[in-house]
Amino acid sequence: MIEVKNLHKIFKDRKRGEVRAVDDISFVCDPGKIFGLLGPNGAGKTTTLRIISTTMRPTSGAVAVDGLDTVKKAQEVRGKIGFLTGNTGLYQRLTAREVITYFGKLNGMNKQQVDTRLEDISRWLDMGDFLGTRCAKLSTGMQQKVNIARTIIHDPPVMVFDEPTVGLDILAARAIVEFIQFCKTQGKCIIFSTHIMREAERLCDEVAIIHNGRLYAQATVPELKQTAGEDEFEEAFVKIVGEE
Repeated sequence: MIEVKNLHKIFKDRKRGEVRAVDDISFVCDPGKIFGLLGPNGAGKTTTLRIISTTMRPTSGAVAVDGLDTVKKAQEVRGKIGFLTGNTGLYQRLTAREVITYFGKLNGMNKQQVDTRLEDISRWLDMGDFLGTRCAKLSTGMQQKVNIARTIIHDPPVMVFDEPTVGLDILAARAIVEFIQFCKTQGKCIIFSTHIMREAERLCDEVAIIHNGRLYAQATVPELKQTAGEDEFEEAFVKIVGEE
């Protein structure tokens, strides 16, 4: 469902010159699987996910989502992707229902389609009590449910999560983790970026570790621990990226 081939992204910086944010990365993410993209801050995770989601163009290499090139078929690709981060802003003056409806219409849905889909989502996420409330008055957990709903309103087959639990309290973070697991049961293709090793160990079928824009390792968590000779995944990660 997601195929990344020899991906490069180079930025020009006045002070540092040429910065290789992504340097020849390749991997495949299949339907019904959770693929983890792990690395420290600045490793190139977010840049890679932005290229996959069509919000950024690669310098070279290619990305295909459901067989569609993310540069040549960007509009079609956007309709197949749900993108969720931990700090997505909401329109504070709109109600939860209005925000979700807005994103449904952005994805080509009519009112009847939105209403039918929102009824199901509201039941899944227990949102019925606050759909008519302005986002500015919602708790963090409620706002995160609105973010989830606007992400899946068009029922995308591909889900992209860019460090979705950063800055969230325990209950909100737990809701996100449970939602990611729910997406897997629906057979969606999921790519999940994080620097929290326990989340990756709990969720991911396979992980790729990137550092300084390069792919350092790709395998299951047990395989990576065995290769590194460590019982704890965090220790294995540190050994793989070569930093103390």
